[in-house]
Amino acid sequence: MSRKNQTNATRLLGVAFVTAALTAFAGLSQAQETQPSADAGQAPAKSWQTGIKRTDLVHRDLDVEGREVIQVRVDFDPGVVSPKHAHPGVEVAYVIEGTFEYELEGQPNVVLNAGESLYIPAGTAHVAKNIGKGKASELATYVVKKDTPLLILKQ
Repeated sequence: MSRKNQTNATRLLGVAFVTAALTAFAGLSQAQETQPSADAGQAPAKSWQTGIKRTDLVHRDLDVEGREVIQVRVDFDPGVVSPKHAHPGVEVAYVIEGTFEYELEGQPNVVLNAGESLYIPAGTAHVAKNIGKGKASELATYVVKKDTPLLILKQ
């Protein structure tokens, strides 16, 4: 197996691990926290496991030793909230469509509409929520440590 194939296999294994960890540790509690009460006459919100779609766009090594850039499009169904998480590097989130509310640990909440962006410092725990009535999409660009999980779940 070539070095490139080994690296790709390692990344795929890492993605599988992160997906399994998100499902096992954050899914149930986050989904329960964000669903409106059935007694209030509202339909339950869609859970993040089925309400968030990620499309990988770019994954490249940087000129800086041990760093890479990853860019993804993330689509949120209405009312869907991400689990609380952090990244092993900085994230720049650009809202393509819709309206998001971002909760960054230690900072006031920020509401962004299409065309606006947000810098999230490395290791900062955060949550993103689609607060609009339709789909919301962001372009997330990460400059992160190579060969580390992209997502770190937080309590």
